[in-house]
Amino acid sequence: MSATEREADELHGESRVPDKAQLAGYYHQMLAIRRMEEALAKAYALRKFGGFLHLYIGQEAVAVGALATLKPEDYVIATYREHAHAYAKGMSAKSIMAELFGKATGCSKGLGGSMHLVDLEHGLMGATGVVGGNIPLALGSALATRLRGGDAVAVSLFGDGAVQAGHFNESINLARCGSCR
Repeated sequence: MSATEREADELHGESRVPDKAQLAGYYHQMLAIRRMEEALAKAYALRKFGGFLHLYIGQEAVAVGALATLKPEDYVIATYREHAHAYAKGMSAKSIMAELFGKATGCSKGLGGSMHLVDLEHGLMGATGVVGGNIPLALGSALATRLRGGDAVAVSLFGDGAVQAGHFNESINLARCGSCR
């Protein structure tokens, strides 16, 4: 970041350059996500819970880095590897783990499982197991925010396979249309 960009940020009361304490916090978040994922992998291998389990191991920095830029009122619509997104958006590891273990104390009362973590209080709108299916949901959340006059953003996290799905191209086209601006 140039000195001019830094001055502009400071002028507007914002700083995009994290300080040492923020960086340490991001590291601790990534480490907590890794430990949670490792515990889930172990429990899944021991058949402590059923269903599917898609881990985020090795991608922790993506979730923490992307979601660190969001405000509490912003929305996240994740893909089926959403444990890290849920944690980075503010959901407790206890709530995530309880959900996967089918407990009533889980974020979806133990009924959603690994691919359906929802926490409206933290702006986590859930996920879908359909590759790219979260992209139009994020677009709808953004459009609803705009129609209500809000300034929240909606983030859709997806992998390269989703770019080949029709959902991606249709959402890009719709987002580009005049009625969405």
